[in-house]
Amino acid sequence: MHRALFHKISQMKRTRNMCIDNKVVETTMAVISTPTRTTIFNPTTKKRSVKPINAHKTKRILIREFEKDYTTSCSASSSLHKTPTESDNLTESKTTETYNSYISATDNKTDLCWRSLNVGTKELFLDLTFPTGQTFRWRETGPTCGPSEYTGVIGVHLFTLRQVGDEVKYFIHGRGGQSEEEQRAVLNDYLNLGISLKDMWNKFVQVDSRFAALAPYMGGARLLRQDPLECLFQFICSSNNNIKRITQMVEYLSSFGPYLGTVDGTYFHAFPSLKELSSVTEGQLRAAGFGYRAKYIVETVKALNSKNTGGNEWLLSLRNLPLEESMEALCTLPGVGPKVASCIALFSLDQHHAIPVDTHVWQIAMQYITPELSGEHLTPKLSQKVSEAFVTKFGKYAGWAQTVLFISELSSQQAILPQHLRTVKEPKVKTKHKKGSVKDRD
Repeated sequence: MHRALFHKISQMKRTRNMCIDNKVVETTMAVISTPTRTTIFNPTTKKRSVKPINAHKTKRILIREFEKDYTTSCSASSSLHKTPTESDNLTESKTTETYNSYISATDNKTDLCWRSLNVGTKELFLDLTFPTGQTFRWRETGPTCGPSEYTGVIGVHLFTLRQVGDEVKYFIHGRGGQSEEEQRAVLNDYLNLGISLKDMWNKFVQVDSRFAALAPYMGGARLLRQDPLECLFQFICSSNNNIKRITQMVEYLSSFGPYLGTVDGTYFHAFPSLKELSSVTEGQLRAAGFGYRAKYIVETVKALNSKNTGGNEWLLSLRNLPLEESMEALCTLPGVGPKVASCIALFSLDQHHAIPVDTHVWQIAMQYITPELSGEHLTPKLSQKVSEAFVTKFGKYAGWAQTVLFISELSSQQAILPQHLRTVKEPKVKTKHKKGSVKDRD
């Protein structure tokens, strides 16, 4: 019987199907799916090495193979909310304590499983949402041969999202002092799930032939509702930069925030508060490769700390202002020009008709939106004209339409589009940049 049970567990693990009626198998699969490795950072080589966590055997597990998978997973799970050093020194008693917690969880079905977001792929497709340049805080995790899976931080919560067939499932790493319902509300808000893509796109396809042609291949490309402070510093890092380097900078900044856990060898931290960022020096940032952006970050922290209402509250208040006023306010911060301000407004301030115009969007506009501008050089005045043209065509959610058109031009997406929808790349145009503008996002 034991051999048959283990065979069934192995089979379900390969198919990654979490919907099992048997409580023990259901919980087992969920635990097996949690991280099973920890990383060691070598300050000399500046590289992380991965080593397995030693399994702690117990007599209360029927199958030895299951016991090993379970205990290694428990060790990784119990490393949440601890520093990497602490997690590497887990004691045998702590592993036993975690195992006892697991036994209780098996009976009352707590958080040791994946939950469904009850959202179809036409409303949320992870590969068209996270790695597209609107955030740099999510990492692709899980096996390369498995379904798409991303892990990231929202506030003080560590989530893993997985695309399973026509739905999205999520896993919560720890409670963070809140109930599951409260954490689910945080996730829904971040994913902007209160906005229906179906209703929005029905209008877009009626007014633009290019969008109508792309829509069948771009379903689920969703804009996020990020924390303004986090979004601000991400896009200061993005100035004249590429996604890989921006991601490294943002990861470094995030390391000054509270450690939340390790998944697939990657450390995850809550984004640091203004108080925590105040301790970061320009020298530290320059040594980490931030270049001229180091000065902008330090000065922006000082500017936010000087606000009478507090920096966080001041940024959140911009959600209640018209787009022009919120953009004007953002541009008073060091390192923030019109392009960066547009990104912050669109991705964190509920300004759904903000249009960030970089060289890519400029090329899209000349080809599909404002062909009369072909041959012109991008200037701040023409950038404003392009923004107005998008809003005139797509309305109050013009920023969402522009983002879909932008994503479709990324090399990763061009490769999966039919040949007749692919764009012939033109030579890069010369642009006149103000401080804080972004030349390229990919």
